[in-house]
Amino acid sequence: MRIFQILSLIAAMFTSCNESSKNKQMMRKEVFGNHNGKEVYLLTLTNNNGNVIRLTNFGAKLIWIEVPDRNGKKDNITFGYDTFEETLAGDMSFGSVVGRYANRIANGKFTIDGVEYTTPKNNGPNTLHGGPLGWHSVVWDTEIMNESKFPAVKFSYLSHDTEQGFPGSVNVEVVYTWTDSNEVVMDYTWTTDKKTIVNVTNHSYFNLHGAGIGDVLDHILTLKASAFTPVDSVMIPTGEIRPVAGTPFDFTTPHTIGERIGETYDQLILGKGYDHNFVLDNQEDVDVTVYEPVSGRVLEVITDQPGMQLYTGNFLNGSQKGHGGRVFNFRSGMCLESGHFPDSPNKPGFPSTIAEPGKTYKSTTIYRFSVR
Repeated sequence: MRIFQILSLIAAMFTSCNESSKNKQMMRKEVFGNHNGKEVYLLTLTNNNGNVIRLTNFGAKLIWIEVPDRNGKKDNITFGYDTFEETLAGDMSFGSVVGRYANRIANGKFTIDGVEYTTPKNNGPNTLHGGPLGWHSVVWDTEIMNESKFPAVKFSYLSHDTEQGFPGSVNVEVVYTWTDSNEVVMDYTWTTDKKTIVNVTNHSYFNLHGAGIGDVLDHILTLKASAFTPVDSVMIPTGEIRPVAGTPFDFTTPHTIGERIGETYDQLILGKGYDHNFVLDNQEDVDVTVYEPVSGRVLEVITDQPGMQLYTGNFLNGSQKGHGGRVFNFRSGMCLESGHFPDSPNKPGFPSTIAEPGKTYKSTTIYRFSVR
C-alpha cells in the first residue's frame, strides 16, 4: 500500500512539473520598452488551441486577441499598437485597466464623509477614467503565474494617497487568464488604507471582423439590461434609471449596432451614438453577446458588476493606426466596459463605489470568444 502511495505522489509531482513546464512554454515575456525608469514588458499567452493574446504591464493593457473565424482563419480583433513608442503616443485607453475611477466624475469633485476631493478635469468639466495620469498610464508590476492551470499573468500596482486627487493608498491587482475555451478571464482585487472610491474596468475595443477592418454597425448585440442611465449634455448621468423598452437602447433581444444608432432620440444625439451605461439585469449566465455574421465570430461578456458601458467608437476618426498600420476609423470599434455607473460618488441612488480599510474587494469579468 505504501509503495502505491509513493508512486502516486511521484506521478502527481511529475504531472505538476509537466504542467508548470508546459505553462512556461505557453507564456513568453519580452522587453517592450522603458517608461519613467521602469521596464515595460510584452507578454504573449498561447492556449492549447494555438490562439494568442498579448498583454503589456504598461497600463495592464490587453493589446492583442487572435481568434479564428468560422473557417478557421485567425485575426486580431482588438485595438493596440506594434511598438511601445506607438502605444505611448497613441490612445491611452486601448485595452487598458482603467482606474482609480473608470468613467466620468462630474466637475472632478466628490465628497466622502463631508470632505470634498478634487480630481483633474480631462473630459470637458469632468474627470474621465481616473484622470490624465490614471492607472492606464503607469507601469504595473508583473508576475507570470507558473502554477496556473492555464496561461496567466498578474499585474499589480500601488496607487498612492492623493494620486490624481483620490484619497487613500490602494493596492490593486488584475490576473489575466487565457483558457482553452478562448476566455480572457480578468480577476480584479483591491484594498485601501483609507476610505476612498474605486471603479475598475477594462477598456478594450472590439471589431469581430478584425481590428481595423470595416465598422461594427453590422455586429448583432444582445445586452441583458432592462434599463440604462440617461446623461446630460456633458455625458453625466442625470440620476434617472430609464427602462429601455420602446427605445433604441433595448438590446434585450438582438439588434445590429447600426439599426437604430441614427435615430433622433435625445440620448443618441447627446452621445453621438451609444456611449451609455446599461443597468445589467444580472440574472443570466451571459450578460452580453455580440455576433458578427460575416466571420461568424461571437463575443460573450460575463461579469459580476452592476453596469455595462456601451461605446460605439463615435469619436474614432482615422487618426490612429494600430497593428500592421490598420486605421481605426469612425465606429470601427466598440467597447463593453463592465463596472459601476458613471458619477456614482455623486449619485446616492446608484450602487456605492466606496472602498473601506480592512476589506478586500474582488470582481471578475470574462470575455469569451467562439464562432457560429
